[in-house]
Amino acid sequence: MKIKTAAIQMHTVPDKMENIRTAGAYIEKVSAQKPDFVILPEMFCCPYQTENFPVYAEEEGGPAWQAMSGLAEKYQIYLIAGSMPERDADGNIFNTSYIFDRQGKQIGKHRKAHLFDINVKGGQYFRESDTLTPGDHATVFDTEFGKMGVMICYDIRFPEFARTMVLDGAKMIFVPAAFNMTTGPAHWELSFRARALDNQIYMLGCAPARDTQAGYISWGHSIVSDPWGQVRKQLDEKEGILIEEIDLDREDQIREQLPLLKHRKCEMYHL
Repeated sequence: MKIKTAAIQMHTVPDKMENIRTAGAYIEKVSAQKPDFVILPEMFCCPYQTENFPVYAEEEGGPAWQAMSGLAEKYQIYLIAGSMPERDADGNIFNTSYIFDRQGKQIGKHRKAHLFDINVKGGQYFRESDTLTPGDHATVFDTEFGKMGVMICYDIRFPEFARTMVLDGAKMIFVPAAFNMTTGPAHWELSFRARALDNQIYMLGCAPARDTQAGYISWGHSIVSDPWGQVRKQLDEKEGILIEEIDLDREDQIREQLPLLKHRKCEMYHL
């Protein structure tokens, strides 16, 4: 069974609705190739800075949500709508990815569980927890092709999180993400290859295009890694669309020939 995926590596500007229009234009452009799944970058409609998250935040069902639902329905795609700041009824702000089916119905929602709080000597300083609240669960959703998973950026660094999704049946994990100029060169490709190899799964990461004038500079390099731990395709730092056909039968074959998941000794592992 094969599925076609498209990752949209776009710039993010201060105007939220302009970002939404840009996403729509890209989705319209790629629709001619009839993708099954389209993914947008992390914080695709909000410049990635902690002070922006409360300002741009909407409740579920807000204007950005409605626009994404409409695009999924219009182009008959599964849409992993990158991520956007979500405000709940109590005023908490989350980094949230909404997932819509081909009819525009929300079929999943992932709130970034691991917040990006780092201080690398000579490199990046960033604290998402200054304004964001963490999510509290792994996210797997149902499709006509089987179960799929979604995590957001820093979530990929925690092997247990990806393993949890795979044990819940995920056949592929979609990752809206925004690694930076410190962590990107060091860990971006390595993280996607490692999680794919560990779990014998396809991983698709979608990042914003690089803007050297932004307060937070994205590494870019949207990527697909496969169950053999190889990079199938990767963009550079500029705007673009990554299109890749995913062969789920090959995933099953690799798991049969090198049965890592079956060889686990769960009685030895304690989390």
